[in-house]
Amino acid sequence: MSFRTLDLNLLRVFDEVMTERSLTRAAGKLAMTQPAVSNAVARLRVALGDELVVRSGYGVEPTPRARALWPAVREALATLEEAVSPRRFDPANDKTTFVLAMADATATALVPPIVRVIENSAPQVSLRVQPLTTRDPRALLESGDADVAVGYFPVASPAIRLHAMQDDLPDSFGLEHLYRGPYICVMRQGHPLAAKPELSLEDFCAAHHLLVSYSGQPFGFADRALAELGLSRRIVLTVNQFFTGGQVVANSDLLTVLPAHFLPATGFASRLVVRRPPIDLGIAEVDAVWHRQAMSNPAQQWLIRQLVRAAREAFADSPDAEPVVG
Repeated sequence: MSFRTLDLNLLRVFDEVMTERSLTRAAGKLAMTQPAVSNAVARLRVALGDELVVRSGYGVEPTPRARALWPAVREALATLEEAVSPRRFDPANDKTTFVLAMADATATALVPPIVRVIENSAPQVSLRVQPLTTRDPRALLESGDADVAVGYFPVASPAIRLHAMQDDLPDSFGLEHLYRGPYICVMRQGHPLAAKPELSLEDFCAAHHLLVSYSGQPFGFADRALAELGLSRRIVLTVNQFFTGGQVVANSDLLTVLPAHFLPATGFASRLVVRRPPIDLGIAEVDAVWHRQAMSNPAQQWLIRQLVRAAREAFADSPDAEPVVG
């Protein structure tokens, strides 16, 4: 295939099909007929020598070649759009919806300050918060399923920082460090271990535990730390929300480990006893991460600024969380 003979309009169709995972929905977004979109995809298949998408259920699924190609196509189209028609964002008048991926505890802390800004000075802006189900949000952001992901990303965040420090590598993602805090172990008032001023490693391993896991996998940070010591613990229940975890722990003899600044989000802080974990679990670093497309989008830049301000406001007076903002 020669790039000189490639119809660049096909790339716009490809981008919309990848975003919607449906030829019909892509046709609606592009103001085209479904047969016209099918024909465009067929032409691009011939030009690139790959199926690109295959039917799956009520939509289509991309091939590995399509997944690899899409980020470059999206970036190129965004760059062209910005050059031809520079975008502006006026929060007082513009209508837009932002999709945020974050855990329930993070949303409890950060969303209320942002909503206050919306109510006071951005009346046409809407937020949609969806559950964060991964410790690596890069695929979620690359697909366009969320504008910004907020959470603790122990693999993704260092990788993004490394890319940012190496001039020869493209910056695929942006990152803003919001706040940090220690891990704590909590149990109900009246728990048999609550009478002890410190939680021993032996008692910790012998106790029954609840694990809050975004992905649902019954193996967390504490389990990795224990495994390095040749130890393990009994996880009775795994949930994906801190509020649910707090409610269960407050009404059972289960222990749970969570970042200290998430404790208020359980809704049952006054009914819980806090102890320092008997193993080193490090510090929970909470970051906001977004795809490189957002770097030239004034609306998303506004959103990121609101997240930074919300973190400063939410944790300014908290002894357990240290805001990390400019």
